Amino acid sequence: MLKKYPVNNLIVFLFFIVSQFSWSQNDTIVLNNNDKLIGEIKAMDRGVVTVETDYSDSDFKITWIDIKSVKSTQIFLLTLSSGKRINSSLTTKDDNLGQVTITENGTELTIPISDIVYIKPVKDNFLSRIVASVSVGYNITKSNNLSQFSVNSNLSYTAYKWLLTGSYNSVRSNQDDIEETQRTDASIGFKYFMKRDWFYSTEANFLSNDEQKLKLRSTIKGGLGKYFIHSNKLFFGGGFGLAWNNEQYNDVTDANRNSLEAYGNLTLNMFDFSDFSLNTDLTFYPSLTEGGRYRADYNLNLKYDLPLDFFIKLGLTYNYDSKPVEGASVSDYVFQSTFGWEFN
Repeated sequence: MLKKYPVNNLIVFLFFIVSQFSWSQNDTIVLNNNDKLIGEIKAMDRGVVTVETDYSDSDFKITWIDIKSVKSTQIFLLTLSSGKRINSSLTTKDDNLGQVTITENGTELTIPISDIVYIKPVKDNFLSRIVASVSVGYNITKSNNLSQFSVNSNLSYTAYKWLLTGSYNSVRSNQDDIEETQRTDASIGFKYFMKRDWFYSTEANFLSNDEQKLKLRSTIKGGLGKYFIHSNKLFFGGGFGLAWNNEQYNDVTDANRNSLEAYGNLTLNMFDFSDFSLNTDLTFYPSLTEGGRYRADYNLNLKYDLPLDFFIKLGLTYNYDSKPVEGASVSDYVFQSTFGWEFN
């Protein structure tokens, strides 16, 4: 007859090994007030670190600059305030509170925690690299049976040296005895990051609106950009390059225009302001092939975060053209108020 003791001892031993292994995967964070949090660092972006724990149904969100110590054996994609991108673990040594030790090309470096502006675990899981959001709005009035539906969506995929982004926004209005009014804009962009916060960017923008009689404006552009400020509170940068612009119009005899343009843009992203974040950008297009013509695109988004990754967003988009086609307005704008959810 077999004895049970060796089997029981084996089970206990295996349980001990598994529990020790699981414990070793935990990340430890100590705040400035000495509170300690043990769990898994999911990401840090826009000055806020997200930590998953076994003892809470929802993730914890902590302001990154409120942390004085962090220890993790995970490998992260780190972006520093200098623009440098590194794959490394994070460890605060006992005598270096407020700092972390990272490894770059086999060499240990000790830097202030505040120098790290972005953290993403390096995983093979495709979904772990995606951040997506979608929000919708609907307005209706009894007068003239007016209804308006709007959609605002964004998507990004982050890799070690590059970033892929996309967006789709649409507004449609219906009213008695008036033809439907519509406006749609979409974009897809690619950035390749280089040293000292420089990056190469290429982007395709698409716009359709009734106010400027645009059936479709397609703008393909490429150039260089740089972040002038890259911190845990805001990003501020700009870029320049060349753009090829193709336009197709509604109700216009000469229904196509092509032009070569230069472009310059400025972008500001402010995010460490309680539950509010603000993102705004301005792009200016002086034409190189149509004398005296220039265009401008401006975007402003104000977002308020709600529990469970829900949010409220207010957005303004403005388009200007100094030489529109005959019968079209020089400008068009749309104001959106939407409610949505973010996946990251």
